[in-house]
Amino acid sequence: MTVDDEDSGGAPEPPAYPTPHHEVDHTAEPSDDPLAIRLEQLILGADRRYTPFQAARTAGVSMELASRFWRAMGFADIGQAKALTEADVLALRRLAGLVEAGLLSEPMAVQVARSTGQTTARLAEWQIDSFLEGLTEPPEPGMTRTEVTYPLVELLLPELEEFLIYVWRRQLAAATGRVVQAADDEEMVDRRLAVGFADLVGFTRLTRRLEEEELGELVEAFETTCADLVAAHGGRLIKTLGDEVLYAADDAGIAAEIALRLIETLGHDETMPALRVGIAFGTVTTRMGDVFGTTVNLASRLTSIAPKDAVLVDSAFAKELTRTGEAPVSEAEAAEEAARAEKEGRTPAAYRFALQPMWQRPVRGLGVIEPWLLGRRPS
Repeated sequence: MTVDDEDSGGAPEPPAYPTPHHEVDHTAEPSDDPLAIRLEQLILGADRRYTPFQAARTAGVSMELASRFWRAMGFADIGQAKALTEADVLALRRLAGLVEAGLLSEPMAVQVARSTGQTTARLAEWQIDSFLEGLTEPPEPGMTRTEVTYPLVELLLPELEEFLIYVWRRQLAAATGRVVQAADDEEMVDRRLAVGFADLVGFTRLTRRLEEEELGELVEAFETTCADLVAAHGGRLIKTLGDEVLYAADDAGIAAEIALRLIETLGHDETMPALRVGIAFGTVTTRMGDVFGTTVNLASRLTSIAPKDAVLVDSAFAKELTRTGEAPVSEAEAAEEAARAEKEGRTPAAYRFALQPMWQRPVRGLGVIEPWLLGRRPS
């Protein structure tokens, strides 16, 4: 989502979710370039031996199921080119074996292939774009890219593979812990979460003004800062969309702290445009690491109408903050509580956040909403 209107009152409505994200083109035909073939052999650890039909037959699966797995992983049909390896056969055999053993249904096995393919496709593209392409520039005149690329990949491959497995196991442990702590089976799919969007203001204008390299550096800095802050304060980064990030948290106080930290941190960076954040609280459907539903749509709408360098939240989020004692119902009530505490000789409640009601307004597809402006209370 990109909102160009600097006057939040005139901001266009963003598209409803879900929408496709992070589509990576892995649909190219197998290359006949000698270096590409050598690199493929190095990375896959095997030579091209099989056509798709031969691979399916060797793995003991139907051609239809093999094609479904292949497409789910993000690869185009390759006809009867002899482009597959023993690794492809083994992957088919493993997925099919999980189905035959009753550990996964066939649709679930396809989802495993799709989620893994989508995630690793983006990771691979990022690694190539971010460092491999730059590192393979010939360091000395006369050296060819071939002379640099192959030994570099040979050195990096085992280290990157080990690190990938380590991070995946860590993330799997964290995700499993959340499932174990869920109250019931329904909560594993439809959960009550705080969902927040953080959006750079006027990003489209920046794309016309900045050079490509400058724009890339800005997006990288934005995504890195957001990812670090979300992780450090206990949230989960769901995805990044260039000029926008989507995050979630089990606790409203955590989501509020992340939002204000984002505003404060990026506000001190003179290279960054203004930021606005919208947060909603409610039932969210989780699927393949993404989040969907009315709560997500509402958070997106709140972002589009938020003032610059400010955080807007919905009424459910505001109620959750007051329920947990993170914010007073009103400043008048907070003042009365402080006066009573002083009179009784006790310490008054320490509220972290302040909530200011804003004008109710109709939002397309969601009816009339009551946004609240989120801020910090003075210590």
